[in-house]
Amino acid sequence: MPKQANSSRKKPIHQELKDLDFEISFMEGVTHRDPTYVEALQILGDDYTRRGRFEDGLKVDERLATLSPQDALVRYNLACSYSLLSQCEQAARALELAIDLGYRDFKWMTKDPDLKNLRLDPGYKRIRAKVRQLRIKAP
Repeated sequence: MPKQANSSRKKPIHQELKDLDFEISFMEGVTHRDPTYVEALQILGDDYTRRGRFEDGLKVDERLATLSPQDALVRYNLACSYSLLSQCEQAARALELAIDLGYRDFKWMTKDPDLKNLRLDPGYKRIRAKVRQLRIKAP
């Protein structure tokens, strides 16, 4: 499940937090038993981010980038994790690689709350320029 589907940043209510904590605990167990289970890692990384555990989410996204180095969405989510931690240079590199690998949801990229810090960074200009070039080349 891509992070963008759940990145609304609205504050979860108490029961949702309990459910989220339960799911995190469960997924931690699953990924402990099988550290290469990509789908479980994706859910865990998303849950960490939704819970505000950005450093834990970054660790998961870095592991996913190692397991699936050519996956554009994995690189996009890695960029989001870096941005949430104000590591904008790393976020920019990850996002550029996501675009190079085929990420094309540029409309979402311009409003994704996880990328807010990156969009405020001067390095984001090179990403906008790359997107403009891709749009010009598109038939």
